[in-house]
Amino acid sequence: MARKKTNAASADVEPVLEKGSTRKRFSNAGDLDHAAKRQRPEIEERTDYSRWRLRDDHSRHTWKYLEDDEAAKNWPQTYADKYFLGLPLDLPDLPKPKGPLDAVRNGLDFFEKLQLPSGHWGCEYGGPMFLLPCVVIAWYVTKTPIPWYYATEIKNYLFARAHPEDGGWGLHIEGETSAFGTVLNYTTLRLVGVDADHPKMVKARATLHKLGGATHAPHWAKWWLAVLGVAKWDIVNPVPPELWLLPDWIPFAPWRWWIHIRQVFLPMSYLWSRQWQAEETDTIRSLRKEMFVEDWDKIDWAGHRNTIHPRDNYHPKTWLLNMMNWILANIWKPIFRVKPLVSKAEDWAMKLIEMENDNTDCLDLATVSGPMNLVCLYARDGPDNYAVRRHQERADEFLWVKDEGLLANGTNGVQCWDTAFAIQAVMDAGLTEDPRWRPMLLKALEFLDDQQIRENVKDQDKCYRQQRKGAWAFSNKDQGYAVSDCVSEALKSVIILQKTPGFPTLIDDQRIFDAIDTLLTYKNPGGSCSSYEPPRAGSWMEMLNAAEVFGQIMVEYEYPECTTAVVTALSLFHKHWPAHRAKEIEHFINGAVAWIKTNQKPHGGWYGSWGICFTYASMFALESLASTGETYKNSIHSKRGCDFLISKQREDGGWSEHYKACETGEYIEHPSGSQVVMTAWALIGLMKAKYPHKEAIAKGIRLLMERQQPNGEWLQEAIEGVFNKSCMISYPNYKFTFPMKALGMFSKIYPDEETTV
Repeated sequence: MARKKTNAASADVEPVLEKGSTRKRFSNAGDLDHAAKRQRPEIEERTDYSRWRLRDDHSRHTWKYLEDDEAAKNWPQTYADKYFLGLPLDLPDLPKPKGPLDAVRNGLDFFEKLQLPSGHWGCEYGGPMFLLPCVVIAWYVTKTPIPWYYATEIKNYLFARAHPEDGGWGLHIEGETSAFGTVLNYTTLRLVGVDADHPKMVKARATLHKLGGATHAPHWAKWWLAVLGVAKWDIVNPVPPELWLLPDWIPFAPWRWWIHIRQVFLPMSYLWSRQWQAEETDTIRSLRKEMFVEDWDKIDWAGHRNTIHPRDNYHPKTWLLNMMNWILANIWKPIFRVKPLVSKAEDWAMKLIEMENDNTDCLDLATVSGPMNLVCLYARDGPDNYAVRRHQERADEFLWVKDEGLLANGTNGVQCWDTAFAIQAVMDAGLTEDPRWRPMLLKALEFLDDQQIRENVKDQDKCYRQQRKGAWAFSNKDQGYAVSDCVSEALKSVIILQKTPGFPTLIDDQRIFDAIDTLLTYKNPGGSCSSYEPPRAGSWMEMLNAAEVFGQIMVEYEYPECTTAVVTALSLFHKHWPAHRAKEIEHFINGAVAWIKTNQKPHGGWYGSWGICFTYASMFALESLASTGETYKNSIHSKRGCDFLISKQREDGGWSEHYKACETGEYIEHPSGSQVVMTAWALIGLMKAKYPHKEAIAKGIRLLMERQQPNGEWLQEAIEGVFNKSCMISYPNYKFTFPMKALGMFSKIYPDEETTV
C-alpha cells in the first residue's frame, strides 16, 4: 500500500521524513518540543524486507523500496537481494566436495548467484561509523526529504551497532565507544526522528556525558555540529581556504596532501570561512540541551577547540599544529583576513568543488567529501541549483541495506575491485576454460570493458589530478579516481580472460597500452607504489594532521600491497607484449621488488595499510618476490616471510589477526579464533613462495573447506579491511574470492592431494 508524502515547509520547521502519520514528541528535559508548531513524522519499527530491491544501473547501486504491491510483484527479488538483506535463500545442499577444486566449484556456484546484471559483484562497504552521519546531516541542513523507510532502517542499523554495554558508538563497527562515534550517531538518530527519551537514546546520552559531552569530540565532529548549528563555529579550529591560494612550490600547499584529506579540507574550509549554519529547528535547539554537559549559553566555545577525549585522540595534535592554529585564530583571522582575500579564497575553493562535480557527475570522491560538497553548493546557491539536486540524487549510491538496517558505504561501492578478484579466483583454480563458468566470466569481462576510464579528467593539472586514461577505479568510472592496485588487478583480469581461448578481445591493444602507460606514472623514487598518486610531500606533513582520530592521513605513503599489484600486472603484461616499453617495465619491476625487501619488518612480515594487517601485506609481498623468481628456497626475504606466517598459524590450521594490529604495529591474535579470509591470505602467500612443507598448507586448506557451508558459501566473520591505521572497513566478498583462490591454487599445485573434510 502506497504512503502519502509530505513536503518541507518554511524556515522554522523540520526537514521532512516522508510519511503521513504523525504524533507529538518531547525532549529529554520533558519540554514540549514545539510540536504545536509542526508535528513530526513517525518512523516505524521495521520495513518490510520483501519490498527492498537493489537496482544495478550499469554499476550504479541504489536500493529501492517498493511500497506499491503491483510494483513489488512485477520486480521480484533476486538471490542477491535476498542475500544482502539476510533473507532465506532456500538453496539446496551441493554435493560434498571430494577435494579443494570441488570446494571452489561449490563456492562459485553460490557466488555466481550474487553477480549483478551489469556483470560485477557488489556488497556493503561499511564499517566506519562516521559515514552515515555525513549523509544524514547533509540531508537535514539542505532540507532534503528523508523517506520514512530510510529513516526507519537508519534507526535500526544504528541501534544494532550501538555498544551492547554502554550504548555508544565507536570509530568503526568493532571499535570501542568514542566521543566521535557517539556524537555523530546520536545526532543522526535525532535528525531522522528518534525521540530523545527513547531508552537507547537515554543510554547513549549518558555515555556521551561520561565522555565529556560534545565538546570532547574531535575536529570533524565539531565541524559538523557547527554546520548544523548545534555548536558555535568558535569551537572549530581554523580551516582557512586561503591555503588553496598558496603557490604550488610551498612544501605544505594543499595540493600535496593525500587526495582524501584535501577533498575533505576543501568543503570544510569553504563553510568555515563563511561560518554558514543551517536554519534553526526544534531538533537543533533540543540537541543543544542534550549533547553538552554544560549550559549551552555558557560554553567557552573557543576554549574547547582542542578538547578531545583520550579515546579519540589516536594522533594528538603536534606543537607545530597547535602553534599554527593559535596564530590563525588570534592573528591571521582578526587582522590579516581582509575581505578581498577571503572572497578570492572562497571563490577558488568553490571552483575546485565545481571541477570535482564536473569530473564525477556530482558523485565526488567518497562519502565524506560528497555530502560536504552538497552543503557548500546549497549554502551558495540554494535548493534549486542543478548541482545541489544532482548531489541529492547521487547520495543514494552511497547507501546500502542489510539485515541490520541502512548504512553508508565508504565509497559508492567496490565494483571493479571485487570483480577483478572474482575473475582471478577462477583463473587460479584453472577453471577459466570450463564452459560452466564462461557466461559468468564473459559478463565480468564485459563489465570491465565498460568501466575502463577512457580519458583523463578535464583540467587535470588545474585540479591537481593524477593521469587516469586507461585505468579502472575502485568502484566505477563515474567516481573515476584511478588507484594503482585497482588498475592493476582489473588489468590482470582482462588479460587473463582475453588470452583464454574462447573469450573475445573487447579491450584492444591500445587500450591495454593506455592502462600500462598510466600504471608507469605511479612509480615512486624509491621503487615503490602508493595508492591514488605518488607522494607529493614527506611524512613530516603528519605534524599538520588535524583529524586526530586517524594516522597517516596527510600524504600518500608507500604500500607493499599496491606495489605488488603493479609489479604483477606489469609482469603479466610484459609476458604477452614484450616489446612495449620493455626497459622501463623491467626497471620498474626490479626497483619495486628491491623496495619490497627494504620494507620487510624484523619479524619477517610486512605491515598492511588496506587489509588486516601483517597477514594481508605479507601475502602480497611474497607474491612480489615470487614474480622475479625469489621463493622460499632461494631467497632469505621470502623464507623470513614464510617463517613469519607459519609462526602465526593456529592449532586448527588457520590464521587470525585482530584489527588492533593495524593500530599498534604489532601482530595481535583475534580473540574469536581463526578467520577464513586471513587463513586464505596466509595460504596464498605461502603457496606463491613455494613453501616446501605441504602439511601446514593442507591444514589451512582443510579449515577453509570445513568452514564452507553446504550451499557453497562462507559465513561472515570479523572485519577485514583498514585505512589510515585506525579505522576498519568491511570487504564481505573477500570471504568468497580469497578462499576460492587459495583452494584453487592448492588444487593446481597438489593435484593428487586428497584433502577432504
